[in-house]
Amino acid sequence: MTLNLNSNPRLGMGCWAIGGPLWAEETPLGWGEVDDGESIRAIHAALDAGARYFDTASVYGAGHSEVVLGAALKGRENVVISTKIGNLFDAKSKQVTGTVETRDEAVAEIEGCLRRLGRDHVDMVFLHLNEMSPEAAAPIFEALESARSAGKIGAFGWSTDFPDSAAAYATWPGFTAVQHTMNLWVPASKVLSVIEHHGLLSVNRMPLAMGVFSGKYSADFKLQPSDIRTNSFDWMEYFQGGKVVPEVLDMLNAVRELLQSDGRSVAQGALAWLWAKSPNTCPIPGFRTIEQAEQNARALDFGPLPEGVMAEIEALVDRPPEGEPRAR
Repeated sequence: MTLNLNSNPRLGMGCWAIGGPLWAEETPLGWGEVDDGESIRAIHAALDAGARYFDTASVYGAGHSEVVLGAALKGRENVVISTKIGNLFDAKSKQVTGTVETRDEAVAEIEGCLRRLGRDHVDMVFLHLNEMSPEAAAPIFEALESARSAGKIGAFGWSTDFPDSAAAYATWPGFTAVQHTMNLWVPASKVLSVIEHHGLLSVNRMPLAMGVFSGKYSADFKLQPSDIRTNSFDWMEYFQGGKVVPEVLDMLNAVRELLQSDGRSVAQGALAWLWAKSPNTCPIPGFRTIEQAEQNARALDFGPLPEGVMAEIEALVDRPPEGEPRAR
């Protein structure tokens, strides 16, 4: 299988959370402690529910997400896997140590991904450095093209929220997808326009706004200290200091019933909103439990929200202007 518009199942399973803890010194970059057995069972449950695409990254859990995903999918050939390179790390300390800058470093990263996944080929590799300039990214994309020519990867793309970055490589034969933030709060109209213009695949990270659009979080919910959502990064619009941002929660509550149309869960409705926005979209919601994986995968049973429901939602949402492109 190949990660493109022709074979795209319209849904992927995001594997950041199952990587476990990750740190930049004392700052948490993971989603807290995980149970690998539960993660593997959840991946199998997603497969049983119809999911066939799984997205991870070399840095998630300092390589641990790839190891767990590789173990869960061992012997499975009817699946699509994408991973991301760009962030260097120490697997023992779970610390981020730097970023990829050279072609040789990119080649080593690709080999590391294949080794951890236990595969001799991976369908898609994204550059994971959102804000890197197109000029600085050139040697990394050259390494990705070389790996594609050698049959080690099927295609490549960029995980970036910057339309100009996506456009800079959109005409390369192996460049087929852009991974970017997109959800009810962030429609990502500018980068989506570039993607549609070039016939690329829009892989939507944070489709559930780091869990807010699952509908399970209240204003007083508290997270474990090793959870990335306890930070207050500029790009993190849905949680600040471990609490749900009130404006995001208010917007969700305004459209909650509409998202649940035709028997959907809130999360399934949020995913269906993305499918209704464009035929190019493919959300990759994260998961840590069997229940989350099954619920997300079963959104496929419902498909996009109807046009009338989409219009009602847009009449009710109160989101800030998108503004100039920035990392999100």
